[in-house]
Amino acid sequence: MILEATMILLSLSSVSSSDFGFNDAVLQIKPWPTENCSVVPAETRCKAVTEEKCKICNEDVCKLNIVVSFPNSSQYILNLNRVSKLVDETLTGINLDYEIKAIDDKCSQEIVLGKIIDITEWCPHVIIGIPCDYPIAGVARISKYLGNAGVPLLAPSAFTYDFTAEKISMSNEFYHLINIGQADYRSFAEFLRIIFTKYEWKSFLLLYEKGDFYEIGGENACYLTMSTLVYTEFVGYNYESKDLSNINSSDPNSYSDLLKESIGVKYGVILSCASHSKIRKVVIEAAKLGMMDRNEYIFFNFALYNNASEPDLPWYDANDTDNNEMAKKGFDSVLTFYPYRETNFNEIKEHTFRGFYYLNDIQEALIMYVDTIKEIIDNSSSDFKGCNIVQRLRGMHYVNENGWNLTLNCNAQRLSKFALVAQTNGKSKIMATYSIVDKTIGFWDPGNFVFPPEKPVCGYDLSNCPTYDKVNILLISLISVIFFGLVIVSIIFYRHYKLKAEIYSQSWKVNYEDIAFLTKDRRSSLHSITTIKEYDEMSLAGDKQLFATIGYYKSIRVAIKKLPDVKVNLSHQQLIELKAMKDLSNDNLVKFYGACIESPNNCLLIEYCQKGSLQDILENPEYNLDWTFRMSLIMDVTRGMHYLHGSPIKSHGALKSSNCLVDSRFVLKISDFGLHFLRGNDKSDEADANSYQYWKRFLWTAPELLRMNNPPAPGSQKGDVYSFAIIMQEIIMREGVFYIKGTSLEPKEIIEIIRSGPDANNGSPLRPTVSSENVSEQSDEITTLIERCWSEDPHDRPDFATLKTKLRQMNRKENDMNLLDNLLTRMEQYANNLEALVQDRTKDYLEQKRKCEELLDQLLPKSVAQQLIMGESVTAEAFDSVTIYFSDIVGFTALSAESTPLEVVDLLNNLYGLFDSRVEHYEVYKVETIGDAYMVASGLPERNGLKHAYEVGRMALDLLSSVKKFKIPHRPDTPLRLRIGLHSGPVVAGVVGHKMPRYCLFGDTVNTASRMEQNGQPLKIHISSATKAILDKVGRFDIELRGEVEMKGKGKVITYWLNGEKADNVFLGEDFLSPHHIPISARPSTPRPRSIYDPDTSQRKVVELRTGLDAIDFVKEIDTIKKCHNHVNKIEPEQTVLVKITPSDETEVPLLPKTQENR
Repeated sequence: MILEATMILLSLSSVSSSDFGFNDAVLQIKPWPTENCSVVPAETRCKAVTEEKCKICNEDVCKLNIVVSFPNSSQYILNLNRVSKLVDETLTGINLDYEIKAIDDKCSQEIVLGKIIDITEWCPHVIIGIPCDYPIAGVARISKYLGNAGVPLLAPSAFTYDFTAEKISMSNEFYHLINIGQADYRSFAEFLRIIFTKYEWKSFLLLYEKGDFYEIGGENACYLTMSTLVYTEFVGYNYESKDLSNINSSDPNSYSDLLKESIGVKYGVILSCASHSKIRKVVIEAAKLGMMDRNEYIFFNFALYNNASEPDLPWYDANDTDNNEMAKKGFDSVLTFYPYRETNFNEIKEHTFRGFYYLNDIQEALIMYVDTIKEIIDNSSSDFKGCNIVQRLRGMHYVNENGWNLTLNCNAQRLSKFALVAQTNGKSKIMATYSIVDKTIGFWDPGNFVFPPEKPVCGYDLSNCPTYDKVNILLISLISVIFFGLVIVSIIFYRHYKLKAEIYSQSWKVNYEDIAFLTKDRRSSLHSITTIKEYDEMSLAGDKQLFATIGYYKSIRVAIKKLPDVKVNLSHQQLIELKAMKDLSNDNLVKFYGACIESPNNCLLIEYCQKGSLQDILENPEYNLDWTFRMSLIMDVTRGMHYLHGSPIKSHGALKSSNCLVDSRFVLKISDFGLHFLRGNDKSDEADANSYQYWKRFLWTAPELLRMNNPPAPGSQKGDVYSFAIIMQEIIMREGVFYIKGTSLEPKEIIEIIRSGPDANNGSPLRPTVSSENVSEQSDEITTLIERCWSEDPHDRPDFATLKTKLRQMNRKENDMNLLDNLLTRMEQYANNLEALVQDRTKDYLEQKRKCEELLDQLLPKSVAQQLIMGESVTAEAFDSVTIYFSDIVGFTALSAESTPLEVVDLLNNLYGLFDSRVEHYEVYKVETIGDAYMVASGLPERNGLKHAYEVGRMALDLLSSVKKFKIPHRPDTPLRLRIGLHSGPVVAGVVGHKMPRYCLFGDTVNTASRMEQNGQPLKIHISSATKAILDKVGRFDIELRGEVEMKGKGKVITYWLNGEKADNVFLGEDFLSPHHIPISARPSTPRPRSIYDPDTSQRKVVELRTGLDAIDFVKEIDTIKKCHNHVNKIEPEQTVLVKITPSDETEVPLLPKTQENR
C-alpha cells in the first residue's frame, strides 16, 4: 500500500522541529556536514606510501578486484548469490576490467577474517559486505592494512552506533568503513529521543528478540537496536528489558503473563523490536487485556527492513484470520519506525521482496565507487590509494534512474530519512519524519492520536482507580446530563444573543471622517515616499478602467466606490447581509472593509487592487499571457466563485471581466457581489438605453435571466456559471467580450438574438468563438468545458465545485507547484512582460530627474542642492570674509509707471539675462533678484581666500560696462542708470524654508552692502573701506576716495569709488591667495623673454611671459593681439604658450606641453 496523499503532503513540508514544539538540541551529536569534506587537518590525511602496491592501473591496463562477502543462504535478504549477481550486472558495460571474489562468510567473524587474509596477495580494491555487525567490525579494522593504503568497505548493514561515530581521522579504526545502508540504530534513537523529550517521558519497557530477526543485520539486530538506545540518547532513563526469544509460543497464556508482569501498571511506553509474528501476538494480547481501550499505553515498534512509503500490514496473518480484527484494533495504538525513501513505486513495482531497498543501496554505492575510479583515470592520476578514495567518496552525491539518491556526509554515512507510521482501522499514515541531514523532525501530523503519560493512570485492569457504587454513578450521570443540557441550551441562547448583538453593532459601518482620500497633491508630495511609490506603480500599470477613488481607512489603502445619494433605511435581513459581507474572507474575493451610508457621502470601501481589472489586462497588448498564466487566472475565478456560492451571499449576479480585479501579486479577486439593495439604486446606466455601454454590460448575462422582465439582482448560481464561461472565452481568445469570428454584431444585436432563443440563430444558440489555436494541449477538454458552462439549459451547466475539480485535473502543472512557486512564476512572467516598459519609464524618469537637478542647481548652490537631494539637513554656515554686490536701477519706479506690466517684465528679463550671461564668467554666486534689485556674493558657499573682492570688483565693472550698451526694448533712447554698492565682511549663510527653499545671507555685512548701494550714484560703483583694503592688495584697480558719507545706522563712514582697472600689469601681493588656485605670485615678477612661433607667417615673435597670470592678462601684453577669447583658465608655471594670430580679430590660445620642439 503506497501512501500517495501523505507523500504529497510531505513534499510540501519544509519546517524545523521547533515549529512542532520539539527540541532537537537535546541530541548528543550535531549533524555532519556534506560539503568541503576534502578540507581535513593534516594529521587526518593519507600517509605517504613509499612503495605502492596493489595498483588498479599498471601502465595502460586498469582492473578492479572486488570482494563480495555475504552468507550463501536464502534466509538472508542480502545473500551471496543475489548480491554477486547484482554486482556483475552493475559492472557490465563500464569499460573497465574487473574480477569478483565471492566469500560465503556465514555471518561469522572467524570465517570472514580468515578468508579476507587468504586473498591479501590477490590485492582486493574494494569490499562489499558484510551483513552482520560483529564480522563488519573485524573486517573494518583490517581493511586499512589491505591493498594500496587501505581498501574501502561498502557496508549496507553497518547499523550499530559504533559504526556511525566520528571516523574522519585516519587513526580511527573504522575510517575505511562507508555506511551505505538506509538505516542505522542511532538515528532511530535520536528520532525517539526528540519525541520522548516533547512528552516528558522518563521511563519505558524494552521488548526485543535476539536470534530470530537476522535477514539483513544478523541475529543481533534487535538486541543492538535496543543497546544503541540505552547507551547513546537514553542514558539516565529508567527502563526494563525483556527478551522475547525465550517465550513459550505454544502456551496461550505466555504473552498475557509477560504483559501483566512486565508492563502491568508500571509502564505506559513500550519499545519493541522482534519478528512480525511475535509483535503481532504481543499486540493482540495487549488488546485483549484492554491496554488499547483508554489511551493509557503506547507501543513503539522498529521495522528495520521495510520502507515507510510502502509499509506492510502488521496486523494481518493469513494463517490466523480469527484474530485479524483484534490485531487491527490493537495496532491503532502502535507507532512503527521505518526507514523512509520517497520514490515512484509504480516504476519499481516488480520488486516486491522485503529489503529490496538495501540491495539498491549496494548498487548505488558501487556505481559511485566506479565513477570515482573513472574520474581518477580520466584525470591521468595514479593516486589509487584506498584512503584517498575513501576521502573522495565522502560528501559525494548520486541519483539513479528511479529518483533515488545516495548522498554521503563527511563522516562517510548515508543521509537517510525515517518515518513514524500510525495505523488507523488497518490503514497506514505517516505521522512524522526525521532526517539525519539536519537531525530535525521535518513533518508532524499526529491527527487524533493520543499520547499517554509515561505511567498509566488507571491501568489495564483499573487497579489504580477507585470503584464507585453503580447507583451513585447513575445519579451523578443523570445530574451531569441535566447540567450539560442546561449548559448547551444556555450556549445556544447566548450565541443567538451574541449574533444578534453583532448584527446590530454594525461593525461594517464607516464614519466618513475616518476616510483619508488620496488626492493628487498627496501623491506628488516630495515628503511622502510611500505615495510616490504608489504613483509610480499606477503609472507603470498603464491606462486602466479605474472607476473607484483611492483612499486610506485605518491605515489600509482602499478603493472607495460611490453610491447614489439617497437615504438608506436598513432592514434586519439587510443588516445580516452586511455582516456576512464583512465576514467573508477568501484570497480570490475582494475584501469588504465597510460601508458609509451617511448621505450625501454614501460609499463602499473595498480592497484596492492596483493592477486594475481582468478586462484591462486582457485588452493591454503589453501583457504577454502564456497558457499557464491564463489557467492561473481561470483557477482564481473558480476558487473565488466556489467560495462565494458556499457563503451566505449565494451568488454574484454581475460576474464579468471588469468585476474581476488583479492585485499586485497578480492574484485575481472577484468584486461587486452582494449588497444589491445598495447597488440597485444606481440608475445611471439606464440613462441612454441605446448606448453601446448599456448593452455591453448584458453580454455576460445568462439567457434565462435576459428573458425575464424583472430578473433578480443577485442573479442565480447557474447564471454565474454562464458568466464564467464568457470570461474563460475572453481569457483564451483575448479579442474582447463575446468575440464572434467573421462578424461585427453590436452588443444590442447580440442580446436581442440571445433573448429570442436558438430559433433566431438557425436553431443553435449564439455563442462566442473559441479557437483551438489559442488553447494549450487540453484544447478538447477546455472547449468542451466552456460549451457545458454556457449551455442553453441551466441544468446542463456544472456547478463550481465540479469546475474546480475539472480544472485542477487540466492544470496539473500548477497543482504540482506550491503557493510560493506559483506566485514567483506569475511575478516572473509579469516582470518579463514589463521589462521594456520599465526601462523606458526609467529612462524618462532619469531624464526628468536630471532636469530637476539642473534646475535646483540654478536655484541653489550646487553643494547645498546635493545635500537637499540626499535628504540631508543644511545647517547654517559662517563665512569670515565675503564680498557682496548690490545694484538697482535708478528711476525704475517712474519707468515702471510709464510702461505696461508686460513691457516691465520684458525689460527685466532682457536685463537680467544680460547680467546672468556676464556673471557666469566670474567666481561668484547670484543670490537673488527682487524687482530691479540684483544681489551677488563671492567667497561662498565655496571659500576662495581674499579673491572674492577681486572677482566681485571685476564683475561690477563688467556689468557697468554692459549696462551702458543696453537698450530698453520699448524705450531705446532712454538710458538705464545702474547704481552699484560693494562691501566685504563676515556673513552667515543657510537655507530657509521647505516649500520654496532659499539660500539666504545674514549679518551686518549684508545691510552695509545694501547701504553702500542706496547711498551710491548712478553709473558708479560705491565701495566700502573694507573692500578697498582687499583690492589694494591686488594692486590693479583704479580706486578714488569719495570722502565721508552719512549712512543710516552707521553714521559718517569713509567710502570710495571703483573707477576701473589700471592699464599696467602690477604685481599681485603675496597675501592675495585662493585655496583652489595657484597664487598669482607663484613665480618672480621679472618678465622672462620667450620666442613664440607664428605658423601663419613662419616668424618668431619675442614676447614677455609672466607665469602665474590669467591667460587674458597675458594676452594684453602682446601688441599684435587686439582681442582674445579666454580659452584657457590659467597658464601654469613651466608651460610654453603658442599664440596663433588669425586673419579675423580673434585669437586662439591653446596650451602645449613643454617639449624641445615647442621651445
